[in-house]
Amino acid sequence: PGLLIIADKGYISAELDTFLAERGVRLLRPSYRNRTPRPGEHLLKPIRQLIESVNDTLKGQLNLELHGGRTVTGVGARIAQRILALTAAIWHNRHTGQPIARSLIAYDH
Repeated sequence: PGLLIIADKGYISAELDTFLAERGVRLLRPSYRNRTPRPGEHLLKPIRQLIESVNDTLKGQLNLELHGGRTVTGVGARIAQRILALTAAIWHNRHTGQPIARSLIAYDH
């Protein structure tokens, strides 16, 4: 109870809405253009842009799609390594005053 799930338009279902409401879970998702906007929907655009930006970084700079893992555990470890590397780079770039915090170009040898 009290959980908020942020989703995209693919999660539109009266059955899902009922299931989550019975458990006290709120689902925040965009509505279709021909429907009345849902409460809080205006907050989704900046979140979506942030998520897409992070996904693009993970796929582009960190080669997440070419992780090389052969087991679920191996894939998880490689993804965690890449996220940790990105997090360390962001921290370092912010603390050294770099103009772009989320760039790994300076560390790509």
